[in-house]
Amino acid sequence: MKRRNRVYVDTSVFGGVFDDAFSEVSRRFFAEAAEGRHIVLLSDVTLGELRDAPERVQEFAASLPEEAIEEFEFTPEMAELRDAYLAANVLGARWADDAAHVASATVARSDVIVSWSFRHMVKWEKIRGFSAVNLSLGYPLVTIFGPREVISDEEGL
Repeated sequence: MKRRNRVYVDTSVFGGVFDDAFSEVSRRFFAEAAEGRHIVLLSDVTLGELRDAPERVQEFAASLPEEAIEEFEFTPEMAELRDAYLAANVLGARWADDAAHVASATVARSDVIVSWSFRHMVKWEKIRGFSAVNLSLGYPLVTIFGPREVISDEEGL
């Protein structure tokens, strides 16, 4: 039996389902999750952002099969790691929620973080910064990709 990937998904991927530039790949990612290829990890941070998202995004998120989702709370350990990213200036305080996503995924031991946030998360210098903080505190390196890099190549995308 093949192990399913534990994939932390930020809100941008849900919104990507309804964005012309990202829809096809976002939908493929979630279809693979529904088929059992991935476990979608959702923190309180993502769930809170989804509550504020447009109704169609909320409805799409609610339509995912329960067995494809693993929800978890944002813990004090995650808050400390988020604060360490901010203190190290990996991200500025304005982007504390993005730092919280990475901290949540790290502490939850996700295999990969998936995001369409190319400015604050899916960016080499940011990934290096998150990883440096993680290593200094005994956590593993951070892996952050766009959904395109996580979906299978079966359809040639």
